[in-house]
Amino acid sequence: VGGGAWSEVLTTHEREVLRMPQGMDFADAAALPEAYLTAWDALVLQADLRPGETVLVHAVASGVGSAAALLCRAMGVRVVGTGRNASKLARASAWGVERTVVCESSPPVFADAVLAATGGRGADVCLDLVGGNYLPESLKAMAPRGRLMQVGSVAGSRADVDLGVVMRKRLRITGTVLRSRPAEEKMALTQAAERQLLPLFDSGALKAVVDEVLPMTDIRTGLERMAGNTTVGKLVVRWDD
Repeated sequence: VGGGAWSEVLTTHEREVLRMPQGMDFADAAALPEAYLTAWDALVLQADLRPGETVLVHAVASGVGSAAALLCRAMGVRVVGTGRNASKLARASAWGVERTVVCESSPPVFADAVLAATGGRGADVCLDLVGGNYLPESLKAMAPRGRLMQVGSVAGSRADVDLGVVMRKRLRITGTVLRSRPAEEKMALTQAAERQLLPLFDSGALKAVVDEVLPMTDIRTGLERMAGNTTVGKLVVRWDD
């Protein structure tokens, strides 16, 4: 939905609704659409990700980040992931993340690690869920003709970019967001995901990454945990009868 999904009752179009994967409970199913549709749309439909490529995922332990990593594993794609919390990154190997980089400094430093992990070539695709001062370093970490998908801006919406790097490497930078898209585009994305993504959940190739399921009465705790950057994957809010 475009907003207001914490309501006890909401209305959405039937063509924007996904069926629950076989054998999955409501808590896990609730964690799927926002994370996986965002990752799949950015990486596959827009960046044209191919098996054998390498993806750099910022905030890889987040909801969208973990979904992206699992999606890449299912596609045979290598993942290098960044994050600010070492203990959270330690869990990323279970999602197929080959190399992780803790970004403790500001501005962050990770390009050399990405280049080292790829034999000096760099990442073919970058899924940037952070923005701000991550962007210049991401460009350094990209392979020639790399595709950078700008999905988030939690670190800020402005960055100082060296256009020389963009031109020399022939990079492509694409901004994307789901919430503000027309309903027709959301419907088309949902219908495509039902055909192409849901079978991967039915087979067990993809799964939900749920940090905790909270009752609606404890939603403040969930928001505080998110603000403190202690969550891995998604927090799910449960409405009890």
